[in-house]
Amino acid sequence: NMQCAMKRIELCPLVLTLLLTLLSGCSQTAGKDSATMFPDYRDVIVPCNIAPLNFHYTGGGLFPLTVFECGEVRVRVRGREVLIEQGDWEKLLEEAAGKDINVTSSPLGQWRIHVSADSIDRYLTYRLIEPGYEVWDRVEICERDISTFNERTISSWKNTDNSCMNCHVHKGDNSLFYLRGDKGGAIFNRGGRLRKLSLRNSDMISGTVYGDISPDGRWGVFSTNIIIPGFHTEALRRLDVYDTASDLSIADFEGSRMLNPGILARGDRLETFPCFSADGRSIFYCSADTVCLPDSVTSLRYSLMKVSFDPSDGEAGTAQARAPQIGAPQIGALEVLWDGPSHGKSVCHPKASPDGRWLMFTVADYGTFPIWHRECDLALMDLRSGELVDIDSVNSDRSDTYHSWSSNSRWFVFASKRGDGQYGRPYICHIGPDGSSAKPFLLPQENPFHYEKTLKSYNIPDLGAFPVPFDSEAVADIRANTPAEQFK
Repeated sequence: NMQCAMKRIELCPLVLTLLLTLLSGCSQTAGKDSATMFPDYRDVIVPCNIAPLNFHYTGGGLFPLTVFECGEVRVRVRGREVLIEQGDWEKLLEEAAGKDINVTSSPLGQWRIHVSADSIDRYLTYRLIEPGYEVWDRVEICERDISTFNERTISSWKNTDNSCMNCHVHKGDNSLFYLRGDKGGAIFNRGGRLRKLSLRNSDMISGTVYGDISPDGRWGVFSTNIIIPGFHTEALRRLDVYDTASDLSIADFEGSRMLNPGILARGDRLETFPCFSADGRSIFYCSADTVCLPDSVTSLRYSLMKVSFDPSDGEAGTAQARAPQIGAPQIGALEVLWDGPSHGKSVCHPKASPDGRWLMFTVADYGTFPIWHRECDLALMDLRSGELVDIDSVNSDRSDTYHSWSSNSRWFVFASKRGDGQYGRPYICHIGPDGSSAKPFLLPQENPFHYEKTLKSYNIPDLGAFPVPFDSEAVADIRANTPAEQFK
């Protein structure tokens, strides 16, 4: 046979050493040309309280060496999986606050990680859900301490009869999300007190859907929507969700009542995605003219709106609006901040920065459910001037949306489908005092292969300065044993 026919070749130790050195050099040279890393943490700005930036090489030499150093602190990691010990990483962050960590990599060369002195809110909540649209199953809402890798479940399918849960919001020490189905309701936490609410009265077209909580925790502003899904036959389009009717309502959590101001429930307009301003004295939301649906769904374009709000009594639209954006229509006491149709675009998901300076929102070609819109991007408005700030460096060629601010207004987190186009993943981005944005980076995970292995999307990543003061057992208990409080 071939094995028996082959001649045995004896190599002296010197020749063997030279041969192995040559092969190793060729391998590492080839690897350096083709090497990459995931997640990509090269030349990013990170907060001074972020978890270790673990990653893995997808090419490179046989035994890559990665060295992190700043001042007298040096951390060496050998191997394709770059796993940094928590204690070593914290020493690096402490040394590098306001400065750079210099990274030297045998496959990739050198780069820097700038450690901002600006911290980020430690707690990130998100819904873990399969990225399909035919059915949902085994949904969880989790909370992650992003200064470490600690994650806990705050509502689980396991003890809620596999109920759907969605639309969570975390505002200071207040929070709210929905449990759907039998025994469901709005699970509302204010100052540690957990309640189950039925946020609906006879004047509303539906129960509440998208919403926000006022800074003082007394008020909520919500959309009420008749939601219809629509499926495309085109290869690059998958699903649209649109409203045949939608209004805004205001919840008084102290008085257990719903307010339905006529200015926010017009029959000739669709209103949705409301949020409060930083001072709680205005409501931002999205509004569009009604069109024939589903035939004209690609003509459905929302504008960014603003209306005054009085936190003493819950009245909306009582103050006179200032002059609208040039070329945009005035609608009674309402203010048009950015006219979607005149730009050939549609707006959704506005979120005001806690310092009152910025308003971030999502822009798509049409509609109000951009999660499957490849062209969907984030936009940033300076509320002092009404002008948009360039944040093109943040966006990708896939859907970028569902953003949330850190309480110091220096960071935001958003969900992006960049990469595979299917799974939403949480990206973190620094924003300077002038609105300048840095390169976004993926929320680090203990296992650097986590995102390639998980079959769940990170839906609506939401930052909070405080941990949620309840767990999945408390949610299961209030669902099973407490009737929903009726709002009048």
